[in-house]
Amino acid sequence: MTALGILLAMAVGVGLMLTRRLPTAFALVLLSVAIALIAGAPLTGDDGSVVGTVIEEGAPRLAATMIAILLGCWLGTLMSEAGIASTLVRKIVEFGGERPSVVAVGVFLVAILCGSITGSAPAAMLAGVVGIPAMIAVGVTPTVAAGTVLVGIAAGLPLELINWQFLSDAIGVPVATVQHFQLRMFPIALVGGLAYILIEMRRKGTRHTWAVRVPAAAGGGGRPGGRRERAAERRRRRGDAPWYALVTPLVPIVLALGLEIPIVPALLAGVVFALVTAVPWRDMTATALRTLYRSFDVAAPPIVLFIAIGMLLAAVNLPGAVAALSPVVTAISPSNPVLFVLLFALLVPLSLYRGPMNIFGLGAGVAGVLISGGIYPAPAVLGLMASYGQVLGVSDPTSTQTVWSAQYAGVRPERSMLSTIPYTWAIAIAGLVLTVVLYLL
Repeated sequence: MTALGILLAMAVGVGLMLTRRLPTAFALVLLSVAIALIAGAPLTGDDGSVVGTVIEEGAPRLAATMIAILLGCWLGTLMSEAGIASTLVRKIVEFGGERPSVVAVGVFLVAILCGSITGSAPAAMLAGVVGIPAMIAVGVTPTVAAGTVLVGIAAGLPLELINWQFLSDAIGVPVATVQHFQLRMFPIALVGGLAYILIEMRRKGTRHTWAVRVPAAAGGGGRPGGRRERAAERRRRRGDAPWYALVTPLVPIVLALGLEIPIVPALLAGVVFALVTAVPWRDMTATALRTLYRSFDVAAPPIVLFIAIGMLLAAVNLPGAVAALSPVVTAISPSNPVLFVLLFALLVPLSLYRGPMNIFGLGAGVAGVLISGGIYPAPAVLGLMASYGQVLGVSDPTSTQTVWSAQYAGVRPERSMLSTIPYTWAIAIAGLVLTVVLYLL
């Protein structure tokens, strides 16, 4: 009866999130308290209680992830204000000219860099504000233009330090284990994203809606340095960042991978590098404070969500919840590697619409049950949830990056979902196969 009560509570939680009767974070907090009470946890006390364990210990459980989110948002805000992301896109457009596939692949690569710094809508805006109109201008259909930004962000997800920290905290594995899997997931996401762009552009063709003619520079004479000065003046008017500042997105990744610097210092180093290379010295202090304060607005929604997820993880790991749910989950979870891939491939749609396999919602609780019940080793659960992350990060029409990208391109989020889901589903299946090869054979 305890297991049935918990499952019913989870179903009600999913319903509240799907119908948007409650924000996801609020629904998860209520669900955490309900699970704890159903599992027999006392209301107060020092050990295993609703107040002491679920709320007090659960709320700061993902504190390292919250700090990483704030620093990632700060770096993303700096890249936006200093023009680093927009400059990268403009350079790609200038190089690609009127070749739609070249422009689209270039924006895709920029989106990967943006997705490696921060996720969700801020990453979409960094790559898409200039990139989506540029792609549409050279003939890429609006649906594919929006999808290109989204698959690029998802391809950058395996390199995102914030995501490493979150999966490490939520799954309970070392960051090195997350890094080991995600670096092997990156080529899969990269190939899947490129396949989406090239195949969908071939299927749907190009559609020129408007074009921009770049006027030739007036005059060419004058002193020898005149052309260079005019180019510098054009860069200043457009807000272009210096060329050496364009490597900013790579700085945290190189430090974390090459020098094994921890995640928070690596992100902080990226912030310092962006300030030093892209902001004039006289404006550095004011810009640093202004962008830091703005980053709190961007970081607040995911931080609130992760507070709620921490409570949910604490609730599903209570002894009463583990004892009740383990037999049920064990009965429906296959131990055979082939069946593992088949079952969880069929369950991919449950990661959409804030479903029960969404790691940024109820999926965190499912992951906790799979691990605490000893059903799968923690690295295998990591691989499962990271694979699903490739789907919900691109095709979920309720995710902020999907909504923003689709609406900015002038299409409905559901159209974007239908365009990308065959590819993200295939990427998720490939991730499940990778999980089996690495951890279940």
